[in-house]
Amino acid sequence: MNIIIGLLIIAIGAFCQSSCYVPINKIKEWSWESYWIVQGVFAWLILPFLGALLAVPAGHSLFELFTADQSFNICMTFLFGVLWGVGGLTFGLSMRYLGVALGQSIALGTCAGLGTIMGPVLLNIFFPEQDPLSKLTLSVIIGVVVTLLGIAIIGVAGSMKSAGLSEEEKKAAVKDFNFPKGLAIALLAGFMSGCFNVGLTFGADIKFEQTQKMFAALPATFLVTLGGFVTNAIYCFYQNQKNKTWGDYKKSSVWGNNLLFCLLAGALWYSQFFGLSLGQSFFENGGTMYVLSFCILMALNVVFSNVWGIILNEWKGCSKKTIAVLVIGITVLIISTFLPQLI
Repeated sequence: MNIIIGLLIIAIGAFCQSSCYVPINKIKEWSWESYWIVQGVFAWLILPFLGALLAVPAGHSLFELFTADQSFNICMTFLFGVLWGVGGLTFGLSMRYLGVALGQSIALGTCAGLGTIMGPVLLNIFFPEQDPLSKLTLSVIIGVVVTLLGIAIIGVAGSMKSAGLSEEEKKAAVKDFNFPKGLAIALLAGFMSGCFNVGLTFGADIKFEQTQKMFAALPATFLVTLGGFVTNAIYCFYQNQKNKTWGDYKKSSVWGNNLLFCLLAGALWYSQFFGLSLGQSFFENGGTMYVLSFCILMALNVVFSNVWGIILNEWKGCSKKTIAVLVIGITVLIISTFLPQLI
């Protein structure tokens, strides 16, 4: 029963994340770089900080965790957050060229597999005495492989979509559709986005002993998103300067509307990792479902992003065969979330 509850909480977070781009469509008169960094203030700074405070017992301060004894883990957690930030930037571009459904599918699929595997592998380099590779059990590997299989099937559906539609139909569904370019960007985004889970792995011990299990990962989550915010802020402010879009922030008539939808988008995005921390608390610490939880989150993100893709007519005009392949891919991903428990 605990596993079902944990999966349900993670699924709710995944649904919220997959919905976070819907509010962005309501933002008015701002360039991409302006609304991206403003929603990032909520998604990567304010909300993660507030979330981290939930992990602080009464009579303590969050900053007590950031001590010299933890300096290496703190630096590594922040560093992989910076690297994850690169993935976040290219992630947005992947959806520009592939659409929400296909862009998220390929990027998050790559992120799911690499994020799960890279954490224990890199941790083993620095702390071999902890034997982190022992967490990569056969069940975990099979879970990752099945997830990647589901992503590959969805990728095939995307390729079929690209081949079966005219240029006009592609542009109607996704304005800047470009499968080869989008595929390359999505793979890069997925690789760099996998650094998020690596950061969480290095930050696993950055917590108070008295912290409730469901909030234990939130201080590390804050450090990762803080690193990602730095990367995104540098790029977005550079684009503001390059494109002369600093004036966006002076448009007082749209601030109320845009701030509201940036807050909503940021809250929906952060929900996935808040839900991940809560959901993990229902799994055995270090067990198969716990190790695979990040991979499961990404798989469910793909499932829900494709649901949104269908709702937004991104698959409109595709053949029944293409849709059938897409449905098979989604089904495989759903199976991957609970398959490890059956092995």
